[in-house]
Amino acid sequence: MKPGRSASSAVRPLLLTAACACTIFLTGCPQDGITTTVAAKTPANATAPALPKTVGGNNVQTAEQSANPRVASLIAQVDRSYRSGVTNYRNGQLDAARMDFDFAVDLMLTSGIDIKADSTLSDEFERTVDAVSALEMDALKQGNGFSPRTEEAPIDAVGELTFPAASPEVTANLKSTLNTTSDLPLVINDEVAGYINAFANSPAFHAHMLRSLERAGKYKDLIQDVLKQEGVPQDLIYLAVAESGFQPQAMNASSGAGGMWQFMPTGAYGLARNGYFDERFDPEKSSRAYARYIKGLYNQFGDWYLAMAGYNWGPGNIQKAVQRTGYADFWQLYRRNAMPRETKNYVPQILAAIIMAKNPEKYGLDKMNPDPSVLFDTVHVDYAMDLRLAADVTGTSLANIVSLNPALLRLSTPRDIGYDLHVPQGTKDQFTERIAAIPEDKRASWRFHETVAGETVDQVAQLFHVSASDLLAANDLEPTATIQTGDDLVIPVAGSNGSGGAHPLQYTTRRGDSLVTVADRFNVSTENLRDWNHLSSSALPAGRKIYVAEPVRLGPSRGRRGRATTSRSGRASSRGSSSRGSYASSRGGKTSSRGMAAPAKTTAKKRRR
Repeated sequence: MKPGRSASSAVRPLLLTAACACTIFLTGCPQDGITTTVAAKTPANATAPALPKTVGGNNVQTAEQSANPRVASLIAQVDRSYRSGVTNYRNGQLDAARMDFDFAVDLMLTSGIDIKADSTLSDEFERTVDAVSALEMDALKQGNGFSPRTEEAPIDAVGELTFPAASPEVTANLKSTLNTTSDLPLVINDEVAGYINAFANSPAFHAHMLRSLERAGKYKDLIQDVLKQEGVPQDLIYLAVAESGFQPQAMNASSGAGGMWQFMPTGAYGLARNGYFDERFDPEKSSRAYARYIKGLYNQFGDWYLAMAGYNWGPGNIQKAVQRTGYADFWQLYRRNAMPRETKNYVPQILAAIIMAKNPEKYGLDKMNPDPSVLFDTVHVDYAMDLRLAADVTGTSLANIVSLNPALLRLSTPRDIGYDLHVPQGTKDQFTERIAAIPEDKRASWRFHETVAGETVDQVAQLFHVSASDLLAANDLEPTATIQTGDDLVIPVAGSNGSGGAHPLQYTTRRGDSLVTVADRFNVSTENLRDWNHLSSSALPAGRKIYVAEPVRLGPSRGRRGRATTSRSGRASSRGSSSRGSYASSRGGKTSSRGMAAPAKTTAKKRRR
């Protein structure tokens, strides 16, 4: 099946958090063609590319056709915001366009109307997100984007380098001195030795390897447990160095592939997606999908190297290469040029990374400080809950809750389906006890507070911008009551109108407002307000609408913008599929522009999971 968005998919791509980042070391993300130049960085207000032909929708007509006045009114609002975004897009104001498109999508997600239950609204949602998706991808391909730019991968700096095979003497020396004990067959031949030398002698590659292995510390135990359970060699964890640098929210600009293992947004392999979460970004669930997929490839080919090549190029293409040459051996296919350059380089690159990781002293990797292993409890919630409340009741920070739940795209759990929320280890019972004090229909807006020494009811009320009388009533306290240090208080914060109790998304400024006072009122930082609203000063003119909560983001994407190339071999790749197994039929492979070999004149367009 050719990768891409399914027509029946309920929710479309690019509703991603602003925290998404992607540092690619070996081969990167799919559908980036190899070139010999690095794309120049373009400011956010660069001239917008021409609008894709699919954009232009019939939102107004849909609104007029709706029999539900509330839905019709909502669609009209969505249309106004969307058209404002298109205008800004045409004028090259991509930051402003992004805010308009975010708001159009948020209007529907926070309307309190069940999108899936109303066919008119469901169609409108899919049409709007599809149009925004097309605009985003078109912008990214031309070097722009709606999202904040993130650091480029170090591989971008060496796209023109050729890494020759090592001499037999060098290879023999490496064989005699390196630790190659592994549950994966490790070969040190001239090709692998050439990559080891290149990686070891490049400051950029060495720095990326170091940071990737440090970041791996956070997820290594979790991933290796999954690999063990699924019967996959432990050392195949290092394929993530190539795919994402162990970043769970890595995103590819050209293809839409995302997550630590770079799956396509097709909903395959049990990885669900909607407007609230994307399980491609869940380290545990995506790692299990990866393990099952590559184990399926091993069962198909009987060889881990061919399984890795199939992960890169697609099992159908590997199967054809085997049938064409008569060799079910990676190195035989390598020497007969039966695979594209990217796939030929992919396997020795990963083997080089594994060997370097297993010999840290020799390659200056022994002084790294691995990130602490991620530890959490899991609580199942069947209601919308603001993540600030989750932080309150577990006694941690919002940033920690967000970090523990990289699959969440919003600062809330889903409204109409259950979700397994991760909370700090050891806080599950505390969460259960404290959350029970807050009515279920208030958990999307109310807060929780444990009092500190010297606090009064009035001070707590002022802190959360609620009235003292409402605070007392919510906690069944008399007007004359005093509070003690360590008392647990529920905070009846009002939800926004029409949002079904969701945290307010926008606020209209009033006379006398400043960045500091608004930040204090909504319990956010001034830095967040500046980021969400692209503000350059602390002054806020009256009547301006600003974001006071993080909006749905349009996928901060990584990679060399607009480098995808398609050749005859690429088109053949996209059609290729395996004749064995459901994994192979629904998921392609991929080749990458970020491979460390010399630029190829003909590149294979990557297919992805």
